[in-house]
Amino acid sequence: MGHPVTLAGLAAAGLVLALAGPFGTDGVALTTRLAYWPLLVVATYGAAALVNTTLAPVTRARPFWQDVVLTGLVAGAVVAIIVLAVNRAAFGIWPDRDDLPGFLGTLVAITLVVNAVVALGSRHGPTARDATGPPPILQRLPLDKRAPLVALSVEDHYVRIRTLKGEEMVLMRLADAMREVGDTPGAQVHRSHWVGFGQVRAARRDGDRALLTMAKGPEIPVSRANLPKIKEAGLLPR
Repeated sequence: MGHPVTLAGLAAAGLVLALAGPFGTDGVALTTRLAYWPLLVVATYGAAALVNTTLAPVTRARPFWQDVVLTGLVAGAVVAIIVLAVNRAAFGIWPDRDDLPGFLGTLVAITLVVNAVVALGSRHGPTARDATGPPPILQRLPLDKRAPLVALSVEDHYVRIRTLKGEEMVLMRLADAMREVGDTPGAQVHRSHWVGFGQVRAARRDGDRALLTMAKGPEIPVSRANLPKIKEAGLLPR
C-alpha cells in the first residue's frame, strides 16, 4: 500500500471516479465526490490486498486462475460490505431487496477483474530476473549472511532465507521472495519451499514425493506435483 506506484494509481483512480461520477453519483456535489470516491478506492483496494495476503498460505499451491478466482470472490464479499457500510454512513441509502443481488454481483465482478489484473501484473511485469548482479533478496540480509542462496521456506507469515553463510527470517510472502532470487537456478518444490538447484547435494524418493539434501540446513521435501521440476533439473532419474 505504501509503494509510490500503488499510491499514484489509487489517487488517479479516486480522482477519475470523482470527476466521472459513476453509479449514480453524478448528481452528488463534486466536493462530496472528491471525498467519497478516494476514500472508497483506498478502503476497498486495501481490504482486497489484505484478503490476498491472508489467503496466500492457502492459495499459493493452487493453479494461478484458481488463486485469482478464490481470492477475488472472498475480496469481493469484503468489498461489498465496505461499500454498503460507506453508502449507508455517507448517504443513508441501502439497495432495495430487488436491486441488492445485482448490486452485490456488480461489486464482486469488479473486484474479480481488478484482482486478476493486479495478479497478472505482478506475475508478468518486470521482476528481479531482469536484474544483473547478486539476487535482490540478499539485500534483505545482514552483510555476514549474504552468500549463494540455498533455500527459501515459509514459516507463518515469514520466509526463512537460507544461504551458505546462515539464515534470516524476513516478513514477506514466498511468492514475493521467489521474484527476488534473480538468475539463481532453482524452483518452488513444495507449497512452502523454494530451493537453489546448485545447492542440492542429494535427492531420493520417499513414497510419492522426494527429499532433497541441501548444502546447508535440513532436508527439503518435494511434493508429488513438483517432482517433474527436479527430474527436469537432472536431480532425479526420469
